[in-house]
Amino acid sequence: MFFKQILTGGDRNFGYLIADEASKEAAIVDPSYSPQMLVEEANKMQFKIKYIINTHDHCDHTNGNKRTQALTGARIVQHAAGNDRADINVKHGDSLWLGTLELRLIHTPGHTPDSMCILAGNKLCTGDTLFVGKVGGTDLGKAARQEYDSLHEKLMCLADDVEIYPGHNYGVTPTSTIGNEKHTNPFLLQPDFDSFVDLKRNWAEYKRIHGIK
Repeated sequence: MFFKQILTGGDRNFGYLIADEASKEAAIVDPSYSPQMLVEEANKMQFKIKYIINTHDHCDHTNGNKRTQALTGARIVQHAAGNDRADINVKHGDSLWLGTLELRLIHTPGHTPDSMCILAGNKLCTGDTLFVGKVGGTDLGKAARQEYDSLHEKLMCLADDVEIYPGHNYGVTPTSTIGNEKHTNPFLLQPDFDSFVDLKRNWAEYKRIHGIK
């Protein structure tokens, strides 16, 4: 498997290029502000872009879709809970294939209703669901509950050595692991949902006290 994380501009956005090296089939995840960079990397490796996958329907992740599609002819993939601009609508548990490489799609609503993560081998693109040391923004009600459940019921049950690759470079490092986040992410260390919401409500003060940027 080929997997590359690329800073694409905007608010420290990350885009990703994933490929099956044998078949040369590839996918771009969240082309965002710099689709040309991702396409050029694919061309350099002689990959054929088959899919453009969005972790969720926010413009800082999707605004490179049309340009990427014009350059590659690839199909746009989004979760069915999102808008109707996708060529392929998927649901939780679906898979996409690049040659023999499986991309497993995990619906993780919370930050948005259509948020999803993409698991390729032991690498997990988490979009704005899970950052290094943080979690995605939500309200303090229904969406926060959805995010809490998504994190604990769908992501924290993955193997500790699964590597996470977020949608933004917000953490002290650009990547982490499920195991590391279990033991260090303050949101995942909260004992219950009410404490999780309380941390969201008081996050600015928590960051100030603990010197977190």
